[in-house]
Amino acid sequence: MPEYAFIGRSNVGKSSLINMLCNNNKLAHTSSTPGKTKIMNHFLINDNWYLVDLPGYGYAKTSKVVRGEFEQIITDYITKRSNLVCLFVLVDYRLPLQQIDAEFMEWLGKKNVPFCIVFTKADKLSKSELKKNLENYLLKVSYIFEDEPNYIITSAEKKTGKEELLEFIEAHFDLFKRDRDEK
Repeated sequence: MPEYAFIGRSNVGKSSLINMLCNNNKLAHTSSTPGKTKIMNHFLINDNWYLVDLPGYGYAKTSKVVRGEFEQIITDYITKRSNLVCLFVLVDYRLPLQQIDAEFMEWLGKKNVPFCIVFTKADKLSKSELKKNLENYLLKVSYIFEDEPNYIITSAEKKTGKEELLEFIEAHFDLFKRDRDEK
């Protein structure tokens, strides 16, 4: 079955977004402590596809050995999983493009991994701040990629972006099925 994975720096709001998408506030564990997701969690959605919750990257209160294990698990999954349709890279909308996010997205581009940027916590900014942050972010991303990556603006608290994310998944699900049928 097709898989759609969610990843982001620790404490970006990944669990809250997953819970919002699935209408279940207890599906993915939310915490104010970064690095709570320590394993890959697969959630079967409508008996059709998997939503995959990956451990975060960046700061987490874990040892270097454990962080290295996380990195290897994530790298293997992202580069070797044939049914990974799209990797959703979550970034905090309130922050400018972080070096760790830029390097990660650049690596995805080099590995030809399909991804979509998901801006989280949009409810924390005014409309003018949202517009300004998006323009600045996309400008910086344009230095990495010729073509602008797909992106979706979300807020788990306000349920903003939920329909757009589900429509994106559905559109790519149809492409995945078509590709599989042709093989």
